[in-house]
Amino acid sequence: MENVIITIVLVVLLLIGIRATKKHFKRQGGCCGGSGKPTPIPEKKLDNVIARKVVVVEGMTCDHCKNWVEKSINNIDGAAAKVDLKKKEAVVSLAKDVSDEEIRLAIQKAGYKVVEIR
Repeated sequence: MENVIITIVLVVLLLIGIRATKKHFKRQGGCCGGSGKPTPIPEKKLDNVIARKVVVVEGMTCDHCKNWVEKSINNIDGAAAKVDLKKKEAVVSLAKDVSDEEIRLAIQKAGYKVVEIR
């Protein structure tokens, strides 16, 4: 009987651990899943900046999150981002016309929520 109880407790703990790990790797837990100190990403330089947009982003909790959002926006042709983690916003410089929807989709694919684009 004791072995059955111990086995049940261990299985429950294992299931809880697996569930938390899944959220962690999907960046849905307390943090994005980065380990250690994040490697700074190189700043993307644009020639002839024609506009800037400020994007309020929800869900960023650490420098790893900041890097994910910057990389996602920087992958858009003609866009470069600088994220301020404390303000929870990204300043996006544009060298060509980029729609708000394109910026929103890039951030959402990275696992974060766009609250506002202004």
